[in-house]
Amino acid sequence: MATSHPRARRRRPQVGLLAVQWAAILVGSLFLIVGVLGFVPGVTSNLDALAMSGTGSRAALFDVFQVSILDNLVHLAVGVVGLVLATSFARARAYLGVGGLLYLGLWVYGLLIDLAGPANVLPINDADNWLHFGVGVTMVLLALTLAGTRVPTGAGGEVLVPPE
Repeated sequence: MATSHPRARRRRPQVGLLAVQWAAILVGSLFLIVGVLGFVPGVTSNLDALAMSGTGSRAALFDVFQVSILDNLVHLAVGVVGLVLATSFARARAYLGVGGLLYLGLWVYGLLIDLAGPANVLPINDADNWLHFGVGVTMVLLALTLAGTRVPTGAGGEVLVPPE
């Protein structure tokens, strides 16, 4: 009969990422893709009119969403942050929740400013504005609904790793 040594460490079963972490990876990856596509000719129309920032940029992603170099860099940064913060439950949830609130704030900002004025530094058009609303709501909902538990469960709801 083999007995374990009292100082032997118990190995926890390997468990994959939690749903909220996968959501952060997905959202971060989408932001990275959008950031890169903002520099791709054909996907972004009027790429030769891409400006650093502001309404002077006449480039449009998918011929709909007005973009600038600053806008594309922000998308790339938000994507990288999402991938980095997906490494833990708490960080992934914070990324989705805080990021969603920031995008909802950007939506309100877009509603309040003159889209043709100097305050529009990203730049934002009506399509961008409503996309920010959708992204913000989606990220907040993902943070709230996917982060209900830190305990991984199987398809039948059985606990895969007992809480400590």
